[in-house]
Amino acid sequence: MQFGIVENMARRANWAGWPVVIHCVRTAVAAVASLLVARAFRLPASYWAPITTLVITQSSLGAALAVSRQRFLGTALGAAVGVAASHFGPHVFVFGAFVFLLGLICAAVHADNSAYRFGGIALAIVMLVPGSAPAWRIAVDRSAEVSVGIGVALLLSVLWPEKEGAK
Repeated sequence: MQFGIVENMARRANWAGWPVVIHCVRTAVAAVASLLVARAFRLPASYWAPITTLVITQSSLGAALAVSRQRFLGTALGAAVGVAASHFGPHVFVFGAFVFLLGLICAAVHADNSAYRFGGIALAIVMLVPGSAPAWRIAVDRSAEVSVGIGVALLLSVLWPEKEGAK
């Protein structure tokens, strides 16, 4: 795929707004690709893949790798804690206790606050969103959906790196 065509047209046109347009095209391509991959795998909540891609998409591969690592770690921890918490039912105080426990686990594995935040989201989804599937299945699906989003965002960062200052 030749992404440079749009960038070359922008340079030739010499319009100051082109970096914004290129950023918007790049972001839209990433979000759509992520959704299509998640749907191809028939993931039940495929919308989480493009949401993750939009969160991960950064201006450089290094920045994307850092946030991806924390997003993946937090989601995996939150999903696992959510499975454990689901055995006690969706009670508000149980939820609060497991959010607290998740924070301690994140600290113990030296995860940063963004991993804790992403983990809390996964925990809430696994524990509080009513569904017809068992908690372990929701946790596996959630982790898969996030992994697709991370993979697409990282692939895009390699294949179509964003120029600094494009945002």
